[in-house]
Amino acid sequence: MFDESHLRSNHMATQPTIRFAAIGLNHFHIYGQTNLLLRAGAELVKFYAPEPDLVALYAKDYPQAQLASSEAEILEDESIHLVISAAIPSERAPLGIRAMQHGKDYMSDKPGFTTLEQMAEVRRVQKETGRIYSIDYSERLETKASTKAAELVQSGAIGRVIQMVGLGPHRPRLHQRPPWFFKREKYGGILCDIASHQMDQFLFYTGTKQAEIVHAQVANYAHPEHPELEDFGDLVVRGEGCTGYIRVDWFTPDGLATWGDGRTILLGTEGYIELRKYIDIAGRPGTNHLFLVDKEKTEYIDCSDADLPYGRNLIHDIIHRTETAMPQEHCFYASELALKAQQLATRLGNLA
Repeated sequence: MFDESHLRSNHMATQPTIRFAAIGLNHFHIYGQTNLLLRAGAELVKFYAPEPDLVALYAKDYPQAQLASSEAEILEDESIHLVISAAIPSERAPLGIRAMQHGKDYMSDKPGFTTLEQMAEVRRVQKETGRIYSIDYSERLETKASTKAAELVQSGAIGRVIQMVGLGPHRPRLHQRPPWFFKREKYGGILCDIASHQMDQFLFYTGTKQAEIVHAQVANYAHPEHPELEDFGDLVVRGEGCTGYIRVDWFTPDGLATWGDGRTILLGTEGYIELRKYIDIAGRPGTNHLFLVDKEKTEYIDCSDADLPYGRNLIHDIIHRTETAMPQEHCFYASELALKAQQLATRLGNLA
């Protein structure tokens, strides 16, 4: 039950807000998760991680938050409504289970699970407790071009979406990566991890409720010294009257001015949309570029003023027990499809 005694006003918020804490700081995405809640008016009160270096960095950015003595201190604090985590991927689902069993809602970085068995247990506990298990699929939820595309699709600007191409290239920076990054048991595989972003987008933009993996493959093409690292993956998914192609990789070259040229192309019956989320190579400066082609025009749309509603919608859901930020089943199903693709994938190259 939501404890209304801890609601507080905040000049950034237009609604009552919540108290939240962070447990597990192993991926820098924790900063994006924290900031989206702070922007929406939530109050960061505590954090915990066992790694002193990660604690020091987080404490520097968020001096208002108290360092807890243990995970248990946060889980047993009844004034905290939401726990967020970017722990080592294989540890996120077990933490989410403990959080829900302590009466708290939970927001995980992606991937929210590394095995189908983890997902089954999370589904069971979520149904049993009625708590929210949310995953910050940030390539859609925290990019303005994506939310603008959602408006256009929902308005019928390109008709019915019949195909999505999702590209998720990343810069490897292997010399900066922690040991768990190279252990498949820890990160779950490239389709489980990165492609969960694109699977979320496929389900969201097409509106399909059922889908199947037609083809999937993963590879280690260029890093034989790390035989458990999957540096490439792609898949084909088929939904209800729609298809999708997804490619993810660790091959962004150093010459690119950002970490990856993430793109989404939505083909509709009446036109198409291309999103260049993080860079328009050799083109316009900045991020969040959207190109719309329909029966009458070809148009460039600057999305820098588009809304990012996920944080405030999640706060609303926590308070009112609704599903405005993301339906719970959508959250689970996007990850389930990514996990199934990972399980079915042909393994190529130098993989162990």
